[in-house]
Amino acid sequence: MVPGPFGLDPAIWAVLRLVLAIALAAGLVFNGALAQIYLERKIQAIIQDRVGPIHTGPWGLLQTFADAIKLLGKEDIRARLTDRWFFLAAPAIVFSPMLASYVVIPFAPGVVGADLNIGLLYLTTLGSMTVLGIVIAGWASNNKYALVGGLRSAGQLISYEIPQILALVSVALVVGSLSMIDITRSQTGPFVNVLFLPFSFLIYFIAALAETNRTPFDLPEAESELVAGWLTEYSGMRWGTMLALSEYGNVTVVCAIVTTLWFGGWQGPGVDAIPLLGCQSAEFQAAEQSPGAYLTRPSHRALSDKPLVSAYRHSQTHG
Repeated sequence: MVPGPFGLDPAIWAVLRLVLAIALAAGLVFNGALAQIYLERKIQAIIQDRVGPIHTGPWGLLQTFADAIKLLGKEDIRARLTDRWFFLAAPAIVFSPMLASYVVIPFAPGVVGADLNIGLLYLTTLGSMTVLGIVIAGWASNNKYALVGGLRSAGQLISYEIPQILALVSVALVVGSLSMIDITRSQTGPFVNVLFLPFSFLIYFIAALAETNRTPFDLPEAESELVAGWLTEYSGMRWGTMLALSEYGNVTVVCAIVTTLWFGGWQGPGVDAIPLLGCQSAEFQAAEQSPGAYLTRPSHRALSDKPLVSAYRHSQTHG
């Protein structure tokens, strides 16, 4: 076992290290969700000629913190006819795979939870598990809107996993490894994978919008049709865990995957000269937030029949 700092017993240090790792990952998810919500509000406000949040704190920076405190203080209500245990377990089933995804994401040289030689396979497996929690949430709610939202989500996520995985496989074939560290190290200097595999990047980015329920692929929630979709019967932090933390946490994960696989990760082009370019994941998060300001939501049939083509045509015709 690895000896602990300051003479700590290795057994105690192993447990303490696990607790610290979970706390750091949870803190990253929580603060990342707050930052993304603020970013989304501001970006869409700028595009739509509005001001966005401005009253709570300087430049409205504390608005998302106020919203989080409100969610923490709200009563957790459960309808009497829901399937109790499945209803209560669904948020954890949705949240856990997203949190576990941070294990293999390389943030910097030596800053990675575990350098798995099947890291990419590990990420795709966890991404496929989220749909299980969403379907369970919709079914256990005993509500027709929640059930339809859960089934829509299952159809959408499974449909877009196919092009998403094909895009990931193209990078793995070029690099010859499934390790996230090896994929990052294979992209030296300006020669990043996006130059050689631009279409796989574009396909993955569009599929990632669907996997994270971003506009125009937010059909599982579709508040104008399904109240709140599979989240209809949830309240308080159960709602906040599944929508705010899980959804925005997944946005961070897919953007980190894009940064690692196609843009060189921590050693991307120009990072040595301009360190701010190292925040590529944050830049892709901003890119994922902007379509909601100017794209309309196409019909469910359009996205189900010809998902990638129909979404683009609809936005051009009706946007």
